[in-house]
Amino acid sequence: MPVYEYKALTQKGKTTSGIIDAESPIIARQKIRALKTFPVAVKEVHDSPTKKESRTLSFARHFQRVTPSEVAMLTRQLATLISAGFPLVPAIDILISQTRSNAFKRQLAKIKDSIVEGNSFARSLSLYPRSFSELYVNMVHAGESSGTLEIVLERLADITEGQQALKQRIRSALAYPVLMTFIGTVVLFLLLTFIVPSITSIFTDMGQALPAPTIFLINTSAFFKKYWWLILALGAAMLIALRSIVNTSKGRYLLDKSMLLLPGSGLLVKKLAVARFARTLGSLLENGVSMLTALEIVKNIVGNQLIANVIEDAAKEVEKGQDLGTALAESKIFPDISIQMIIVGEQSGRLESMLNKIADVFEGEVESSVMSMTSLIEPLMILIMGIAVGFIVLSICLPIFEMNQLVM
Repeated sequence: MPVYEYKALTQKGKTTSGIIDAESPIIARQKIRALKTFPVAVKEVHDSPTKKESRTLSFARHFQRVTPSEVAMLTRQLATLISAGFPLVPAIDILISQTRSNAFKRQLAKIKDSIVEGNSFARSLSLYPRSFSELYVNMVHAGESSGTLEIVLERLADITEGQQALKQRIRSALAYPVLMTFIGTVVLFLLLTFIVPSITSIFTDMGQALPAPTIFLINTSAFFKKYWWLILALGAAMLIALRSIVNTSKGRYLLDKSMLLLPGSGLLVKKLAVARFARTLGSLLENGVSMLTALEIVKNIVGNQLIANVIEDAAKEVEKGQDLGTALAESKIFPDISIQMIIVGEQSGRLESMLNKIADVFEGEVESSVMSMTSLIEPLMILIMGIAVGFIVLSICLPIFEMNQLVM
């Protein structure tokens, strides 16, 4: 069924807009009038826009992507409606009217139409891989197959909300140090480029012998003043080059490998990837997805190419009949405690619950480690800024002190 975007006027004369599905534009206008609004413009939405439309709307649509928080909220609401006895299609219809994002409304309308046409819910969700991950689609498929869709949706909502909460806590903890680093760098750059040269020019005009710190400061500020544009250009070029390298498979692999080797943060990256692996694998196995299929899905969401390769190799060994814990232990990448817990879970027949415990342990360790690191980074940044500014002040004051001694 076609989907239409519309603009209409309410009875009070206010402009409103939305998404509606109908067999034709005439029926779409009738539905809009049934909402006690007067249609002003009705336009059909196409899945595959022309090249000209794509170029025109690509920038705007970049800011209209469906966010994980929107998906989590939809999942929770859909699980509640289905648990209350609503059929799937009417439940999605209710959520379309409540969703604020037009981009998400369009996707939900197309998903509903796909279900009406006879496709499964999982198949319909797979039409939008950017919004609904492979993990999401496969868990929904497992829920449909087993008749426990509402339970799976509740579980998916828990997973999505938990991951978003963890990311938000980590981002909140790192926000202040990152902001301090950025502001400090900008302030020092402006000082050395524009402020210091105007002050130190007084000393150079005097023709007097200057202390070594002052000479160093004058030379540094002169370099920044003369080549500040080159510094900015090199910085931008490095960012572009790094992004281009990361977009290649080999570059991504080298970056992920170097991230794991970094002192301090490398261990955090590894723990976060292992936590994501354990949480996702445990959820998939709990909902009836086979081990090999679950490992194939999990390797794509761990966020590190090196660990993804380890999981892929382990899947091949599991296919040959080897235990998962033993297969993962051969790589020496996974922490020993996670390997031991997986082996115990396999031997006791409680692998799913053990994987969830692994995720709880490592997520807690990552969060506490980030908090500890930020508590150390904040005073360290203040100390570095103080030393830098103190050096600038001292370099400027030393010649003044020497001039005072000569006058006396």
